[in-house]
Amino acid sequence: MNPPEIKTPPTISFNEAFRFWLQLGFISFGGPAGQIAIMHRELVEKRRWVSEKRFLHALNFCMVLPGPEAQQLATYLGWLMHRTRGGVVAGSLFFLPSLALLIALSWIYMAFGQQPLVAGLFYGIKPAVAAIVLHALHRIASKSLGNPLLAPVPWVMAALSFIAIWLFKLPFPAVVLGAMLVGAVLARVAPGQLMRGGAHASAPKNVNDAALIDDDTATPPHAMFKLSRLATVLLVGAALWLLRSLGLA
Repeated sequence: MNPPEIKTPPTISFNEAFRFWLQLGFISFGGPAGQIAIMHRELVEKRRWVSEKRFLHALNFCMVLPGPEAQQLATYLGWLMHRTRGGVVAGSLFFLPSLALLIALSWIYMAFGQQPLVAGLFYGIKPAVAAIVLHALHRIASKSLGNPLLAPVPWVMAALSFIAIWLFKLPFPAVVLGAMLVGAVLARVAPGQLMRGGAHASAPKNVNDAALIDDDTATPPHAMFKLSRLATVLLVGAALWLLRSLGLA
């Protein structure tokens, strides 16, 4: 009996990716949690552009970096698929439509915020956004933490991190550093607990639904580390920062 054929989605064209990032800029409600959940649903579950494991690994790295992790994740995925222009388009379209909507809503609120109809509309947004955020948090937690009965350690770490931030008011970098140290120790003492915590390890993979950027897909040439490329990126970034600072001065 022949093994089942793995169905890989077609190659992603730049125009198709451009339309997706533009659409994401208009529908990414709910802050970082909601935005990450929308990207996961669209890129991993529906379009199958990125595998579950690749998406979660990229998300982990973006969570460690300072700054808006949702935009960093979009920029990284766009860069991974279409090099520099893909990263620039994904990162720019991630916030430009939202900025336009924010300016429009701010003007409406300042001009007509005292009207009962407008005030009621803005009041109704609050519970809807709260529901979106809670649903997004549940989706991301179920994917990244896995089954609490099989592997309770990730859930315990998440609860302790929440208590450290909310109750003890510890700085966020300290919490992240502490979690990294605990993870490094667990990787040596009980690596099985960490492996079963991820959704990609606890659920069998459907061989008929391979992603375009799958778990075993080779790293593209432009994503390979090169010292010369790193130096170029640092120099260009420093030049852009200097031009911005001079312009503000």
